Amino acid sequence: MLQTAQAYKAGDYPRLSKMPGFSAQLIANHMKLYQGYVTNTNTLSEKLTALLADGKEKTQEYAELKRRFGWEFNGMRMHELYFANMGSDGTPQQETRVYKTIKEDFGSFENWKKDFAATGAMRGIGWVVLYQDNVSGRLFNAWINEHDGGHLAGCTPLLVLDVFEHAYLTDYQLERAKYIEAFFNVVDWEVVGKRCSK
Repeated sequence: MLQTAQAYKAGDYPRLSKMPGFSAQLIANHMKLYQGYVTNTNTLSEKLTALLADGKEKTQEYAELKRRFGWEFNGMRMHELYFANMGSDGTPQQETRVYKTIKEDFGSFENWKKDFAATGAMRGIGWVVLYQDNVSGRLFNAWINEHDGGHLAGCTPLLVLDVFEHAYLTDYQLERAKYIEAFFNVVDWEVVGKRCSK
């Protein structure tokens, strides 16, 4: 019989409760949504393990659960990346590798920020991710429609911004641009820098 993998546990992000521009209610709602992704990831993992152990890996149920697992797992991980890269004062250190790479690849930090904000302001729901290509080291701002589709293969997410409505409606209603500016003011560039390999 196959062993069940250890359950995923929701991370704790105490710095989020003290961020300017983000109400306690918004953070509480967002954390509850995130907890749902963790719970669903664990539930699907258990069901898939059980179906595989019972020889039902070729069933329609197994296939659908396998597809759903990617969506729930990426929802969990994307939120963890997003929460972890917030909670500071938004000031990048100009001598860091990530800052220098942003300047190299975008011409200036301001050009990068303008492109990142414009990507986040596009119509639709999803994510904005500053990716680093693991082969060339080059940086890209990318739009992700859903958790499990649109990721750049072979790239590492350095900075993640949630632009699903739940991330900002409570505090900003339909003013997504104001939410994006508030996000820039709390980015933890030290965390972003640790994710950068170039």
